[in-house]
Amino acid sequence: MKSMNIMVVGVGGQGTLLTSRIIGQTALKAGYDVKLSEVHGMAQRGGSVVTFIRYGEQVFEPVVEVGDVDVLISFERLEALRYAHYLKQDGVLIVNDCRIDPMTVVIGAKEYPEQILARLQTEHRVLSLDAGKIAQELGNSRVVNSVILGLAATQLEFSKDAWLEMIAKTVPPKTVEVNQAAFCRGYGQNA
Repeated sequence: MKSMNIMVVGVGGQGTLLTSRIIGQTALKAGYDVKLSEVHGMAQRGGSVVTFIRYGEQVFEPVVEVGDVDVLISFERLEALRYAHYLKQDGVLIVNDCRIDPMTVVIGAKEYPEQILARLQTEHRVLSLDAGKIAQELGNSRVVNSVILGLAATQLEFSKDAWLEMIAKTVPPKTVEVNQAAFCRGYGQNA
């Protein structure tokens, strides 16, 4: 059994916790020992939210050390830049090509960095897409996380059907169809 260290980062309200639960439950159903750790910043005010998911034959602790993340999933460009140092040398960075200004930028104390994706691509393997655009095409801006999860799933060992089944069991019943469609759109981006 292969062990994996996954980190999910975003801004409060983007669905990072739900996404982490879907990943953890999918790994658990596949027979892995799973540990999940949620680290909340000022999530209620648009601050950073970080979760770690570790799975393998036997996992003793939930937190992943710097330089040990296999897959880093980021729901926003600046969050990807902020946490990229957690990636292993051969890790992959999944990025929603989206900009959400942190409070320091909003009040003018700092500037939002330019060319974030280009900078990240010089040091890391990066897969990115505009999940917001895809979610809008599907008619529901709240499924951005499912689009990103779909792209991330291409880097994990579980079948597409296993993911779709866990989405159906995890999201609110009336949103299953649109979340599964969003997942499939993200999954198809790396085909």
